[in-house]
Amino acid sequence: MKEKLQKIKEEALAKIQSSDNLDKLNEIRVAYLGKKGELTSVLKGMKNVAPEERPKVGQMVNEARAIIETALEETKKALAAKAREEQLKREVIDVTLPAKKNNVGHRHPNTIALEEVERIFIGMGYEVVEGPEVEYDLYNFEKLNIPANHPAKDEQDTFYINNEIVLRTQTSPVQVRVMEQGKLPIRMIAPGRVFRSDEVDATHSPSFHQIEGLVIDKNITFADLKGTLAEFAKELFGEDTKVKFRPHHFPFTEPSAEVDVTCFKCGGTGCRFCKGSGWIEILGCGMVHPHVLEMSGIDPKEYSGFAFGVGLERIALLKYEIDDMRLLYENDTRFLKQF
Repeated sequence: MKEKLQKIKEEALAKIQSSDNLDKLNEIRVAYLGKKGELTSVLKGMKNVAPEERPKVGQMVNEARAIIETALEETKKALAAKAREEQLKREVIDVTLPAKKNNVGHRHPNTIALEEVERIFIGMGYEVVEGPEVEYDLYNFEKLNIPANHPAKDEQDTFYINNEIVLRTQTSPVQVRVMEQGKLPIRMIAPGRVFRSDEVDATHSPSFHQIEGLVIDKNITFADLKGTLAEFAKELFGEDTKVKFRPHHFPFTEPSAEVDVTCFKCGGTGCRFCKGSGWIEILGCGMVHPHVLEMSGIDPKEYSGFAFGVGLERIALLKYEIDDMRLLYENDTRFLKQF
């Protein structure tokens, strides 16, 4: 038995020493140490060994196994190192070549402006509500106090799908849908994409974005509207910003106004940016018309409210001093990466 073990060990070591790749080395491992290997067969033959000799034979088998395993591991490391060295020689990398630049995207100017507006109003207790872009004429016009003969319903301004369905021209329909739910009080803004049949130029686009705001509660006055918009302007354009309200007309608010802010470029003294006036128009607003409240199931004798609407692109153009709205949609990375 001793001679047989010595022979197995010598044969295994010789084969290990002569092996030149890892696959061949694995075959040797299986041939000598596997379930059907040479050393395993010796152990299976222990039943034929005299009982008093079994401990000694078992020790010899374990010693042979340990020697073979050590040789296998050392040869494996040597072959792996050699293979790695040859791979490095084949796959030479010229570290002097310029690396491929990783272009990382970022938020669009419109998105940056929208998130800033949302942050301001959420901080004042408003919630952000979204609605459908394809809207019923009933919500887009009728329930906003815009009758059938109103100029805003002319096909030159509105994209009609049929007599009852349009692409929304404002996000005010979202306000109507929220009012109809009857959950009062309401403090919300409704940002989203809107559509109007306009020619594309520096200040117009058939598809753009609006942010409409609505507050409905008891004892809401025009003073609440002025205070809210004054705070919004200061947060968005700077602490020294002042607001000016000019009388206007909107069918869904009464009284109505347009809001100007002092030019944040010149501080109100007059410059090219504000065309020498010292003021820049930013949005329209007013107290919600009592008839609009009635059509949504709200008692105008008990509740009142105000609404306002601002163009998101206008905010972005003013905030970042962009003079052409088309730049926002041309996907020119030379322009967009500035933000």
